Amino acid sequence: MGITFLLNGETVQLQEVAATQTLLDWLRETQQMTGTKEGCNEGDCGACSVMITDDKGARAQNACILFMPQLNGKAVRTVEGISAPDGALHPVQSAMVEHHGSQCGFCTPGFVVSLATAHVNGTTTHDETLAGNLCRCTGYAPIIRAAEASQSAPIPPHMIETPPAPTATHSGANWVQPTSSDDLAQWYLKNPDATLVGGATDIGLWVTKHLKTPEKIAFLGQVKDLQVGEESPSHLHFGAGVTITDFATAIRPHFAHFARMLARYGSTQVRNAATIGGNIANGSPIGDGPPALIALGASLHLRRGDEIRNIPLEDFFIDYGKQDRQEGEFVIGISIPKQPDTLRCYKLSKRFDQDISAVLGCFNIIQDGTTITDARIAFGGMAGTPKRASSVEAALIGQPWTRATIDTAMKAFAQDYTPMSDARASAAYRLETAQNMLLRAFLEGSGQAVDLHEVTA
Repeated sequence: MGITFLLNGETVQLQEVAATQTLLDWLRETQQMTGTKEGCNEGDCGACSVMITDDKGARAQNACILFMPQLNGKAVRTVEGISAPDGALHPVQSAMVEHHGSQCGFCTPGFVVSLATAHVNGTTTHDETLAGNLCRCTGYAPIIRAAEASQSAPIPPHMIETPPAPTATHSGANWVQPTSSDDLAQWYLKNPDATLVGGATDIGLWVTKHLKTPEKIAFLGQVKDLQVGEESPSHLHFGAGVTITDFATAIRPHFAHFARMLARYGSTQVRNAATIGGNIANGSPIGDGPPALIALGASLHLRRGDEIRNIPLEDFFIDYGKQDRQEGEFVIGISIPKQPDTLRCYKLSKRFDQDISAVLGCFNIIQDGTTITDARIAFGGMAGTPKRASSVEAALIGQPWTRATIDTAMKAFAQDYTPMSDARASAAYRLETAQNMLLRAFLEGSGQAVDLHEVTA
């Protein structure tokens, strides 16, 4: 029993590992490595960022919601391991000093790790890279200048790592780590009350914020056959364990607007851990993936033992907190029909980056000449589940692509949705927002596109 991983280049083997002990707590409390900071403890501020390397490369993740069993067979590099073994500063560290990228320093370790990871990967989209790292005193301009100054420097040799082989037993007192969907299916059939953990970006908060401890956990990070994306002549197929980062990269050539919206899904650290299957399976009415997938007519694949069941994704969501999933059944993947890229996705939240949706609308409207021949429209945040706007669709299909048609269809939203009021938005605001999203889809489809993020006073 136990796990094997690298910590700043050194092999670590742990025999007894608690299922819900976070990497952050282990580093700070057991290893006395306090460079990695605890800020929000919910994957929001980035002060706890660490570099995780596996067979897919190096990625920044949040140590505060990363459980120890998830490290099996990976390499972990904390801020203490960013400088060279001889003490020489990493180019990012030198640039942070030179460009005055730190004041109080509390957030600085996370920034350094995020930038060092981006440096390994040759990533230069610094605004996106650092959207999950919050700083309240330095200001982002000098940090971005440091990122730009260091981006062309050679990669220090110690930053290129080969992860060790994972410990073979893959189990603990109350957790298992299956290596195939076959093993998972048989175990879950016998343990249907267990919690399945993909990226832990949601379940991590059960532990850190709600102080819950699931009795049985299956960690899915070693189930490689669920982490595959494939393309057939008619469909795009994705295993449930494909991360949001990899999913967005794969769909970008096919559905650019969808991929662009996913850049606002959490942060880089969250997208590097969260999975598309987890985003669907938790059944949230404000999950960012399902509305777009429903608008694209995606199918969901579920497995129970040796039986595979395929259903339209929209049928999976029955009511708030209730999904069409049998005891011992789990999501194994999705399939998206190939089609012309007519999908438009709009996310409304209180801040642009790294925030939960108040309303998310996705519009897949097909035209033949000037006539609307088909429409699939789905929303999150407007009901207890992700939900189609069937009355709006009916008001559009067969009608000309004109402002008058759109104005008529906007009135039909009240037939499809009775949204609730909460801390994110009032019911009236949500309804008006949904109507305006349809109008925006029309304007963009008529050549009047506006990037609201780039509008300046």
